[in-house]
Amino acid sequence: MPLDTSTYSLALLRLDGRRWNELRRMHAQISTQAAADGSSYLEMGNTKVICTVAGPSEGRRGGAGGGGGAGGGGGDAIASVQVEIGIAGFSGVERKRRGRGDKRTAEMQMTIANAFSDALFTHLYPHSTILITLHVLSQDGSLLAACLNAATLALIDAGIPMSDYIVACTSGSTSSNNSNDEAADPLLDLNGLEEQELPFLTVGTLGAGEKVSVLIMESRVQVERLEGLLAVGVDGCKQVKEILDQVVRRHGKKILESIVT
Repeated sequence: MPLDTSTYSLALLRLDGRRWNELRRMHAQISTQAAADGSSYLEMGNTKVICTVAGPSEGRRGGAGGGGGAGGGGGDAIASVQVEIGIAGFSGVERKRRGRGDKRTAEMQMTIANAFSDALFTHLYPHSTILITLHVLSQDGSLLAACLNAATLALIDAGIPMSDYIVACTSGSTSSNNSNDEAADPLLDLNGLEEQELPFLTVGTLGAGEKVSVLIMESRVQVERLEGLLAVGVDGCKQVKEILDQVVRRHGKKILESIVT
């Protein structure tokens, strides 16, 4: 039986029943793959991502295998962060397989690599490489944000020190760039349908503070709305930080209980 959304507009609800400032359901797990140094599984709504981390290890330099990379300059005095993203052909509505040379995937790899190169203590691992591998199982909006959040959990599981969590989410506007709607409201954590219709940005912050480490916007929006979008996105990152912190603490508690018993 289809969902009756006829009263949603009267209650100012979105198509999936959320209010403008509500996140989608988020589910995450750590240590999902025993063979990896660190691993995680994360769901943001219907967007599902698996992440594994290998390293720090020697060898593998210069983004081999088509992955995006950052760091490793200055005579290899710091570790190089490499990112590889694999998007399943069945993950989206269009069942097509993206090749290694896909431009959008390469941009996401470079964005994630640059973000974690600044957050990780790469100076502790000279002449080393940290490889982050992301597998996208399902796409329904906020793909870059989900990849950043999954990578954060996997790096924590791998025990690689960082200054703080990198947490991310999206925010959008109910008005397009051409319309002059003064009553346009910002929206938090857009799904796939909303991203197709509305201008949006992806923001990532360092921990629960307001230090922005990632800011990507590929659509056009009136400049006076940008500050509101950014404020809503940063507030959403604080909510994501609390959720990820609970996941990490719950996993740590489980490990302590297994050691004690």
